[in-house]
Amino acid sequence: MGSSNLRPRTAMAIWARLGFVILLLFFSATLSTALYEDQVGLADWHHKYIGKVKHAVFHTQKTGRKRVVVSTEENVVASLDLRTGFIFWRNVLGKNDHIDQVDIALGKYVVTLSSGGSILRAWNLPDGQMIWESTLPVSTPSKSSLYVLANMNVGKDNLILVFGGSSIHALSSMDGQIVWRKELSIDSLEIQQIFQPHDSDIINAVGFVGSSEFAVYQISYRTGEVMQQSKASFESGFCGEASLVFDNLVVALDASKSSLVSISFKNEVINFHQINLSDLVPDFSGKVTLLPLKFNGMLAIEIASSVLLLRVKGPNELEFVEKISHPFAVSDALPLSKEQQAFAILQHDESKIHFKVKSDNDLRNEILQETIQMDSQRGNIEKVFINNYIRTDRTHGFRFLVVMEDHSLLLIQQGEIVWSREDGLASIVDSTTSELPVEKEGVSVAEVEHNLFEWLKGHLLKLKGTLMLASPDEVAAIQAIRLKSSEKNKMTRDHNGFRKLIIVLTRAGKVLALHTGDGRVVWSVLLPALRRSETCGNPFALRVYQWQVPHHHAMHENPSVLVVGRCGHGFDAPGIFSIVDSYTGKVQNSLILEHSVSHIMPLPLTDSTEQRLHLIIDAKLQAHLYPKNSDSLKHFFNEMPNIYWYSVEIEKNKIRGYSLESKAEPDTAEEYVFQAKELWSIVFPSESEKIAVTATRKKNEIVHTQAKVVADQDVMYKYISKNILFVATVAPKAAGEIGSATPEDALLYAYLIDTVSGRILHRVCHQGAQGPVHAVVSENWVVYHYFNLRAHRYEMSVIEIYDQSRADNKDVWKLVLGKHNLTAPVSLYSRPDVMVKSQSYFFTHSVKSMAVTATAKGITSKQLLIGTIGDQVLALDKRFLDPRRSVNPTQSEKEEGIIPLSDSLPIVPQSYITHSLQVEGLRSMVTIPAKLESTTLIFSYGVDLFFTRIAPSRTYDSLTEDFSYALLLITIVALVAAIFVTWALSEKKELKEKWR
Repeated sequence: MGSSNLRPRTAMAIWARLGFVILLLFFSATLSTALYEDQVGLADWHHKYIGKVKHAVFHTQKTGRKRVVVSTEENVVASLDLRTGFIFWRNVLGKNDHIDQVDIALGKYVVTLSSGGSILRAWNLPDGQMIWESTLPVSTPSKSSLYVLANMNVGKDNLILVFGGSSIHALSSMDGQIVWRKELSIDSLEIQQIFQPHDSDIINAVGFVGSSEFAVYQISYRTGEVMQQSKASFESGFCGEASLVFDNLVVALDASKSSLVSISFKNEVINFHQINLSDLVPDFSGKVTLLPLKFNGMLAIEIASSVLLLRVKGPNELEFVEKISHPFAVSDALPLSKEQQAFAILQHDESKIHFKVKSDNDLRNEILQETIQMDSQRGNIEKVFINNYIRTDRTHGFRFLVVMEDHSLLLIQQGEIVWSREDGLASIVDSTTSELPVEKEGVSVAEVEHNLFEWLKGHLLKLKGTLMLASPDEVAAIQAIRLKSSEKNKMTRDHNGFRKLIIVLTRAGKVLALHTGDGRVVWSVLLPALRRSETCGNPFALRVYQWQVPHHHAMHENPSVLVVGRCGHGFDAPGIFSIVDSYTGKVQNSLILEHSVSHIMPLPLTDSTEQRLHLIIDAKLQAHLYPKNSDSLKHFFNEMPNIYWYSVEIEKNKIRGYSLESKAEPDTAEEYVFQAKELWSIVFPSESEKIAVTATRKKNEIVHTQAKVVADQDVMYKYISKNILFVATVAPKAAGEIGSATPEDALLYAYLIDTVSGRILHRVCHQGAQGPVHAVVSENWVVYHYFNLRAHRYEMSVIEIYDQSRADNKDVWKLVLGKHNLTAPVSLYSRPDVMVKSQSYFFTHSVKSMAVTATAKGITSKQLLIGTIGDQVLALDKRFLDPRRSVNPTQSEKEEGIIPLSDSLPIVPQSYITHSLQVEGLRSMVTIPAKLESTTLIFSYGVDLFFTRIAPSRTYDSLTEDFSYALLLITIVALVAAIFVTWALSEKKELKEKWR
């Protein structure tokens, strides 16, 4: 009997163990961190942009795709589909490789001139591959231009002319080789224009010598030989602006910019005719600007707030055509035929844009006249490029490529916006985040039943996909269900904290809210205070901060952000304040400050309405408190003795530390203004050191624990301080590009400075090292990247700082039981007893930027985010940068997770969080904690935008979105059924044995 009683229990135990193994394998497969092709785009998104367009060339031949080639202020040359605005291809040049001009040669090459006329490149028009590159010898930087002949036969080798200063280069359009180079031996010559008379082998070059002479050269197009030259002086002088009107007539501005000078030249004879603008404009006063209107026989001048279009009938005869008021834009000339040209005039009138196209045959009338409605948040027109096409009735139709004030790009045709691009997002200067509103309760029964049916249908499809039984249509349906069921695009908060708004500020002064689900623009507003006006002629966007973040007792209020700017690029320019609603984009308040903005300090204090306090430091070192109310003043006075700040003066090689004091009378406007009191200063010797970079901790970084349990149950205490400043200095000889100094002359010093007392906590010198230096500070450690000239490799160094004053609290059991003493008061003025550990490693890549992951409670392991020179983001585990790594770690160190020491840091391809994508022009990476402790959100921006979420220690606190609940349910049901079947079989077998 005893034997028979054990059998069913043994069988049930076996099945239970088998079930446990199956479940274990199931969970292991489900929680895998691999990323499959169909998962791309579920948790990340990547948007491509090009930036504000400077030049545009249309390519609309009958065969092939219709496209427009553009160059932008972000140093991008790109080819766009003329029908959709889609990017066919683009190439992003270097940070300092500014594009001067772009054109199309031979009908198949895109030619770009960049770097002040020193680099000429040819790109393949269909795919953007570089065909050739030529470096031109330029003695002095000057304004350079490109001249590609339009009347040569396509397919044959033509010359491309590059001119600037007093030199002219002629290059082959097939291979970029320099055919000839002509240096016109005249000091201070500035060539203004090069042109080729019709059916001639002679090119004419006209320009100014100094400020009073005009010169004309006739040069052989084939050989570069000067055939003829002539010069003449003008007594009143020139300001340097000129416009070619005819092949033998140039109109320039005199030195006072108040009169026009007509310059005719023929057969070595140069004649000047001065034209007073008061004869054309009776109420004229002030100065004139000559606009670059490339239209034969036409001239455009800007006076005050309007533009005059003038027709040039002869050397001394101008005819007034039209007056255009601001805001406006005028296109270049567009050849319609050999005898006819056209140009476009766009004029902005509140929310409407009026389009007019005029022909040189009849300037009094318009070929085309249209009006369209325009979103006021795009601002005014800045540029327009025109292209024509032949309609079915054989008349001319026109397309308009329009660049707006917010840097957006639009194509307008037949009175409608065909497509638009939000290319202002290529020039983000700062960003912050905002929580979405809480989802309202209350769901209908029908909606619940529908959701339940969709849930069952979706999981059945996922099960078929898991068992590899799904058809191609069902695989597509699974992908669509995943995107829909993720609910990542809802405009409400989620319990994991993945859905948020990213508030970005662009260089154009536009604020946009991006949804983290798919990167779409939720709202956008072009701030009125950051637009050019009479009161603020040169606005400059600085930063965006969280202003008001309502909590649970004030959920009816919307959060808001503070945008800070300047009326100019100088530190003494007046400041600009704008407060914007984070949910709607409505501007709640906007003003121009009476003081300048040189430094902004968000304080960890709020008033009774939960508005965050900010200190604005002006150029006179006065601190202004905002918001200005009695409640904020009361909170500030309570914490003022604990508020310190510092300034880094790179030009003076100096760092200063300050506190605040109040000298104003109560109940006056001055009571919100505080004086800076200098406490300390550090001056670096300018003959041996130059400040390269500074870095500090994030003010909102959360540290889970100060104690760090190491091998042998020992405890080390991190030196945690928000006032640690990392400073890297380099030798003056090594302050330039890599290789500009010898290893003997190159030095790099790293400092850790307490910004309250000015005490230098640590200093280390790296021999033979130079910048560029990039650094990131977190908790009690700093990691910095530089170049080692001796090893000819990049290096990364880590410094960790520990508090030795708590040496008595090293018993881990006291720490667990809470019997340690960590409540003793600590003063930053007392000399700290610190211990520093450091280590250096070789690193393969050059670095553009660095950041560190952040989580809600600071428990999850840190990862270093590295923006590589290849515009990708690499996530490197902080354990690889542990200064306690050794060649042969002990058993206890291995248990702690110490990795054996190697001379270089490993780069695993799977560690690139951007996968195979590139964030072109990568400038910065922002980390945002999610509500899930395991997960951090990452937003990277440059010319492109990229968003993703990662789990540095894997998702230990949640199941993945593609977790198969249906398969789990089937597994449980199968296990329960197997247990009951086994139990029944065992009972039956036992009964048979009893009957024997």
